[in-house]
Amino acid sequence: MAPFSLMSVGANLLVKSLSLFSSASVVRCSCVAPVIKSFSTTTGGPPKRPLTAYMTYVKEMQPTFSRQNPGLKNVDVIRKLAEKWRMLTLEQKQPFQDASLVSREQYKLALETYKAQLTPAQTAAIAEEKRQRVAKRKAIRRKKELNSLGKPKRPRSAFNIFMAEHFEEAKGTTMQAKLKSLRDDWMRFNNTQKQIYTQLAEDDKVRYKNEIKSWEEHMIEIGREDLVRRKERRAIKAKTVHDRKKKSKVTVMKAKAPKKKAIVAGTAVKKTVKSTKK
Repeated sequence: MAPFSLMSVGANLLVKSLSLFSSASVVRCSCVAPVIKSFSTTTGGPPKRPLTAYMTYVKEMQPTFSRQNPGLKNVDVIRKLAEKWRMLTLEQKQPFQDASLVSREQYKLALETYKAQLTPAQTAAIAEEKRQRVAKRKAIRRKKELNSLGKPKRPRSAFNIFMAEHFEEAKGTTMQAKLKSLRDDWMRFNNTQKQIYTQLAEDDKVRYKNEIKSWEEHMIEIGREDLVRRKERRAIKAKTVHDRKKKSKVTVMKAKAPKKKAIVAGTAVKKTVKSTKK
């Protein structure tokens, strides 16, 4: 959850009952309809999104709860309020639900007014910004998913290996200064000095090639073909089909083996019978 201090507020409920936190607490709201601050479109930005019922509850109760528990950190205060919210009945939550509904209606009107003031160029720019934000969020979620699935890290370049080894001792007090110093040192190196890092980079490529192959085979096994490179997906599928055919062929050959033994045994029985008759 984002820190409470960073969240914009569009409603100011008149709920100040201290009895909410007692053992026999009942939420009392003196006014269902909140006093809503008008959204301003003169600053050029869109109106702030309305608070949910839960966030309206946190907004109203957090100051009082913090005063009653001065030793708690803000994150612990939010956690305690979340627990209390889950314990409330539907009737106790209703005033906050109503306040959130009014805030949403107010937001819709303000948003329509804001959009009506935009030029076509501004509308296109906002749409592009939204597309970039969505793409960034998707990329972050995908990266987290790949990390959770254990995708191997890509191989490092020779310079990256050199930089990792000498970053602490690099000149400069800032990140940018250290990177510039390392880049200058690397450029002054001759081929012989760079050879050790080049070899380490080649070894890292081999490591990555082996690990990514095993990882992609495992992804196909668990049904996550969407995470496998298209070219490798076809190769792995072809290999899997070949292995299955080979395995089934071996199974058939093993199944036929007992029949041959039976035939040999039958022949031996016939020979025994003939010799007995003689």
